[in-house]
Amino acid sequence: MHIAFLTPEYSHPSIPKSAGIGTSIKNLVTSLHKSGNDITIFIYDQPVQEIIDDNGVKIHRIKRIKYKFFGWYLYRKHIEKYCSKIIKQENIAIIEAADWTGITAFMHFKIPLVIRFHGSDTYFCHLENRKQKLKNFWFEKLAINKAQAFIAPTTFAGEVSKRLFKIKGKEIKTIHNGLNLQSFENEKPEEFETNLILYAGTLIRKKGVLELPKIFKEVQTDFPDAKLILIGGDAPDIKTDSKSTWELMKTLFAVDGLKNVNYLGKIPYSEMQNYIKKANVCVFPTFAETLGMVTIESMAMQKVVVNSNIGWSEELIIDGESGFLVHPSNHDLYAKRIKQVFEDRQLAQKIREGARARVEEKFDINKLLFDNIDFYQKIINLKKRESDNYLSSE
Repeated sequence: MHIAFLTPEYSHPSIPKSAGIGTSIKNLVTSLHKSGNDITIFIYDQPVQEIIDDNGVKIHRIKRIKYKFFGWYLYRKHIEKYCSKIIKQENIAIIEAADWTGITAFMHFKIPLVIRFHGSDTYFCHLENRKQKLKNFWFEKLAINKAQAFIAPTTFAGEVSKRLFKIKGKEIKTIHNGLNLQSFENEKPEEFETNLILYAGTLIRKKGVLELPKIFKEVQTDFPDAKLILIGGDAPDIKTDSKSTWELMKTLFAVDGLKNVNYLGKIPYSEMQNYIKKANVCVFPTFAETLGMVTIESMAMQKVVVNSNIGWSEELIIDGESGFLVHPSNHDLYAKRIKQVFEDRQLAQKIREGARARVEEKFDINKLLFDNIDFYQKIINLKKRESDNYLSSE
C-alpha cells in the first residue's frame, strides 16, 4: 500500500518545526515503511521547495507562497494541485491529513482522505473555554466534511470532535499514537537526580504551565532543595496579550523558588531523553490535549508522571498504578503527589514499573501498526465500492 501524509510538521533534521504531531507521524511512518508500505510525506508552509529521500520515505517540502488576496484559499489549491500530481504519478492509495486549521478545506482528492484528530483549533478552544474565530471553525468544518473517515488518538478526543463538528455517518476509529519502545529504554531507572521535576512542552497557558509556580511553591515547603527544569518553546499568551508566557510565569514563582528553576527553551529532540532520565518526576498539568506524546515517552522510560485528570489522560494512565492523575488547578494535591514520589521510593519504583508495562500494553507502535493498516484498507475498499456502485448506476 502507498500511503501519503499531509502535515504542517514532521520529525526530521531538515525540518525546523516539529512537535507532537511531527513525532507521532514519524513513529507511525517508520513502522509502516519497515512493514513494506510505500510512504510519501507532504509538509506545507515550508521556507523552501524540495524533495528529500529519507531512507526510502519521500518527503515533499511545499514552499509557502504569499498572495495579495485570498491566500487562505489559493495556497490550499496550490497544495492540492501539487499533491494530486504526485498521487497520480506514484499511485498513492490513501492520504491522511491533520485537523489543525482545516488544511484540506477546499481540496478534493480522487483517493480517500482520512483526518486524524491531532487537535483542531475548535477542539482546543472548547477545552479552554475560549472564543474561536469563526473562519477557523469554518475551515475545519469544511475539511471534516471532505474526509471519508477519522482516526482519534483517544476516544475522548474522538467523541469531543464528533460532537463539536456534528459528524454523522462517518467512522471515527480510536487508534492511540505509539512509540518504538526499543528507542525508549532506560537501563538504570533507579538512577536520577533527587527531587528534580521536569516539564517538557510548549510554555503556553493551555498546557497548564501557569499552574506550575504555585505547585512548585507547595513542593518547596517540604523540599526546599527541589529543582524544576522547563523545556520547550515560549509562546505568547492569548488572555493577557503578553508576548512571553515565560515572563508571566516568572512573576508567579516565589523569589527564593525561582533560583531553583531552569528554563532551557527548545532543545534538540535527540537530547530530550537525557533530561527525562535525570528527572525524579515528570509533570504535565495540561488543560487541553489529545494524547500527549511526551507523557508516554516519559512512561516508557520508567518515570513517574503526574498528569491532568481530564478526559484523554484517563486513557493513558491508571491513577496510582502507572502514574498520577490530578486536576491542574488542585495545586495542593498536585504537589502532594510529587512529594509522595520524593518520599516513598518503594511507591515510586512500583509506579515506574507500572508505567512501562502500561506503554508496552497500549502504545507499542509495532502493535498499533496493524490497526492503522487495517483501517486504511477498510476505507480504501469502501471508497472503491462507492465508486463501483456509482458507475453501475449510470
